[in-house]
This record gives sequence, C-alpha cells and structure tokens, in this order.
Amino acid sequence: MNAANDLFLVLPELVLLAGGCALLVADLYAKSEARRASYLLAQATLAASAAATLFVLWGTGGALAYAFHGLYVADVLAHVLKLAACGAVSAALVYSRRYLLDRGLWRGEFLALLLFALLGMAVMMSAASFLTLYLGLELLSLCLYALVALQRDSAAATEAAMKYFVLGALASGLLLYGLSMLYGATGSLALTEVARQVGLAVRGGTQQTFLVFGLVFVVAGIAFKLGVVPFHMWIPDVYQGAPTAITLVIGSAPKLAAFAMAVRLLVNGLLELAADWQQMLAILAVLSMALGNLAAIAQTNLKRMLAYSTIAHMGFMLLGLLSGVVGGNWLNAADAYAAAMFYTLVYVAMSLGAFGVLLLLSTRGVECETLDDMKGLNRRSPWTAFLVLLLMFSLAGVPPTAGFYAKFAVISAAVNAGQVGLAVFAVLFSLVGAFYYLRIVKLMYFDEPAGASAVPQDRGARMLLSANGLALLAVGLLPQPLMGLCFVAIKSL
Repeated sequence: MNAANDLFLVLPELVLLAGGCALLVADLYAKSEARRASYLLAQATLAASAAATLFVLWGTGGALAYAFHGLYVADVLAHVLKLAACGAVSAALVYSRRYLLDRGLWRGEFLALLLFALLGMAVMMSAASFLTLYLGLELLSLCLYALVALQRDSAAATEAAMKYFVLGALASGLLLYGLSMLYGATGSLALTEVARQVGLAVRGGTQQTFLVFGLVFVVAGIAFKLGVVPFHMWIPDVYQGAPTAITLVIGSAPKLAAFAMAVRLLVNGLLELAADWQQMLAILAVLSMALGNLAAIAQTNLKRMLAYSTIAHMGFMLLGLLSGVVGGNWLNAADAYAAAMFYTLVYVAMSLGAFGVLLLLSTRGVECETLDDMKGLNRRSPWTAFLVLLLMFSLAGVPPTAGFYAKFAVISAAVNAGQVGLAVFAVLFSLVGAFYYLRIVKLMYFDEPAGASAVPQDRGARMLLSANGLALLAVGLLPQPLMGLCFVAIKSL
C-alpha cells in the first residue's frame, strides 16, 4: 500500500519522466524541421503533468503527505508551484518555437531538455530532504547548461554556457558544503528532523557556531541560484550570450524552483535560526536592489538590461522572505512569505512577457536586442506596443498592474515587521528602476522607427502575449484570489 501511495504522490514527476523519454524516441522519426508532432507531444506532457498535479491535490485534499520514507513531500505549496512551472514552460515553448525554427535550433533535444529541467524543478519543489533537494537542483542545472550551449556554432553562446557552468558549479559546491555542515550538526538529512534538532539547540542555549557556519554556505548557495548581488557576477553575460529563447527559459520557471529551495531550507528546516539568516538576506536584498537598478540604467542591450532587472526583482522577493520572523515575532510570518511567493509568481509572468516580446520582434537573421529596436513600435503595431507598455508598467511597479501590488505586498510585509528602513530603501530604488522601464515606453511612442520592418505575424505567440499582458492587468486589479492562494500554500507548510 505504501508503494502505491508513493507512486500516486509522484504522479506529476512520473508523467514528465515518461513524456521526456517518449519525446526522445519520437523525435528520431521526425521528418519535418517544424517537428509539429514533437511539439504537440511536449505540450501534451505538460498538460498531463498539470492535470496529474491537480489530481494528486484533489486526492490528498490539500493535506500534507510524505512519500519514500520522508524524502518527498506533497503539500499545497509544491502543487501551486508545479502548476505555475508547467504553465511557464508551456508558454516558453509557444514563444520560442518560431524563433528557434528560423535559426535551425528547433530540435528534439531542446524539447526533451526542457521537460527534464522541469522534472528537476518539480523534485526541488517537493523536496523534504537535503538529498532530494540536491538531486532536483543538479538535474535542473545540467539541463540548463546544455540548453545555453544549444547554439554550438555561436562563440557568444559557448562562452555563456561555460560561464553559467562555472557559476552553477560554484553554487552547488557552496550549497553542498553548507548542507554537509548542517547534517554534521543535526545528524539528519530530513528537513523536519533538522528543524527539530535546530530548535532543541536554540532553545537549549547550546553552542550554535557549527550550525551558523553551515547556514552561511547554504544562504550563499541560494543567493547564487537566485542570482542576487554579490553572487550575480556572470548572470548578465549569460542572459546576453544565450539565444533569446534560452534566456527566456532561464529567467522564468527556474526562479520558482529557487524560491521553493529557499522556503524548504530556510523556512521548513532552519526557521529557528531566522535571526541569523534574515541579517544575511537583508544585505543581499539591499545590494541587489541598488546595483540591479543602477546598472540597468546604463545598459543599451535589452537582454542585459532585463538581467540586471532580474537581480533587482530578486532583491524585492528577498524583502518578503526576510520579513517573516523578526525579533521572535511569528505573527507576520505567513503574510510575509505569501507576499514573497506572490512576487515570484508575478515576476515569472512579467519575465515571460518581456522576453516573449523580444522573441516576437526577432525575425530570421535579425535579433531584437537593443533599445533602438523598440523605437516607433507603436506605429508598426499599436497593440503590441500597448502590451509592452503593460509589461513595462508592471515591471516598474506602476498601478494598476500586478507588479505594483507585488511590490506593495513585500514592502508592507517589511513595514509590518518593523523593517521600515529597508522598506524606504526599496521604495527609493523602485523609483530609480522605473526610469529604464519608462524609457522603453518613450522610445515606442515618441521616437521614429529605426527601420520599416513589420512585426512578424506569429498568431500563437501574439495571442499568448496578449493573454500574458492582460493577465498582469487583471491580477493588478483583482490580486486577492492569487494572494489568497499563496497564503493557503504557505500555511500548508
């Protein structure tokens, strides 16, 4: 009975694994460069995995359930993040298809690697042990390294892949060293037992040097995976060097997995050490918001600008995480962590839309990468320009978009936790960040077009971009349902 229950709980992962393997075999028989059958199989696998996630959620009634002797947990947080990740990867496929097809990169390995990367994310989201977490992280990382290097004849892509590999290896090494320290201090790999042992050590007043030493490396590993300052190093180079379709993949769904990793380790396992890791997160958040926004102003390459923007946004997300348990006060915890989760979900939607625009405007042999490429977009395609305006307003945090409410939620959490100085700092740098987003709006509406090229008519991508932009407006006007879902997910921990 236990084996059957375990297999039931991991049904979404089993679907992804089976779909990825089937795709590898099916692609051997692909006759056309368009690979329509492979594409449909990938989308069907994502839909089936999402359906399996809902089926498991319904079967467990949203209750906490463990599988494989406590290595794997199925809770509302994992289910919600898996559904969001499936949606993000499905959108990435729609946005990327024509771009990759034009450049001869629409291959079976792209689709398979994307599904296996999602499998790694799903394992991370349901990790209840250091072992499971690291297994999912490595599966995700290895797939992303290969994806960045997909364009083998491009020197920029190869350089980006090497830099990403070195960055990822360093992050994994730091994280693994920190986890080994925590294992040595607590004698367990299970997060629930680690939390219990840490609680006993803190309340018993015993020496915690070894625990805090391990915690420093764990936080550094998480910071690397989120790409926050001072661990951002080559992130802008990777975003710029990789093909835009791969940059979209890196900048969207993996952020959900990184958030899950932060919550599982810091909130599930090390909440009793909150006073220590909150100080570290505060430094990371301040540096990221400052450097990310200031460096983005100087960029003329859109992908590089969005990379620095990502660094700044992850700083805002950390603002929610560090506002949970301050000074021993636990009353604000659920609201703060729910705000951080809401921010991550909204950011992923904004990132998909922003890079989706670049993919839509890129034609065969022509990349939409610089600020000049956005000039006069309103004259070439008023509807596309309006959608970009919505995306830029949301990224800048202008009401009534989802980005505004996301920033409002994390800043409110910081104020409620007594972190008023951090909240003021966040507001100031949010205003600084608005400059480079609104600059794009100015270029679209008030500058003459740099060329006479028309916007490509990719119906699927245009429809998805429309839904993406309007969804951000809808969530900004009615944020309560999504925020409520985030709150329920956090309460399930």
